[in-house]
Amino acid sequence: MAAALGTRCDRDPAFPARLPLLTFDRMTSNLKWRAAGALVVGLAALMPGCLAAGAAAAGAGTGIYLTSRGAESVVQGPVDDVERRARAVFAEEGIPVTGSQVENSGDKREIKGKKGDLEVTASVERQGDQTSKVDVSARKNLAVWDKDYAQKLLGKIVAQK
Repeated sequence: MAAALGTRCDRDPAFPARLPLLTFDRMTSNLKWRAAGALVVGLAALMPGCLAAGAAAAGAGTGIYLTSRGAESVVQGPVDDVERRARAVFAEEGIPVTGSQVENSGDKREIKGKKGDLEVTASVERQGDQTSKVDVSARKNLAVWDKDYAQKLLGKIVAQK
């Protein structure tokens, strides 16, 4: 059936106008397929959920990546050390700790605080013996997140010694 439709499209001049990008003849099909593929890849990179390329550029050299709600990074140091660094950054930024949580025998920890209209959360999870994944978010309300501030806080946690 598909072959019959393709044949009619290719040979019938009365058939509705074809899209030039999607109509391939033998000589130009390879080039047009490559162009179409490049277009799809380019559009995927611009999607808000696909921030890998943009986040890599934003955090180049620091290993900080933007997420849908904030920023994350894998940093050197065990969980307790990285949590101590996060608490020091909270204190430096004037964010009083309003809650904390420990899970999995200390392999996952979370601290929460409030600064103005922002609810700030830093989650630290063990990745290896000497590495921890840190996720920082700064929520204004149910639908609005301050990713720039979260990235700033995470940068300070990474730099903290």
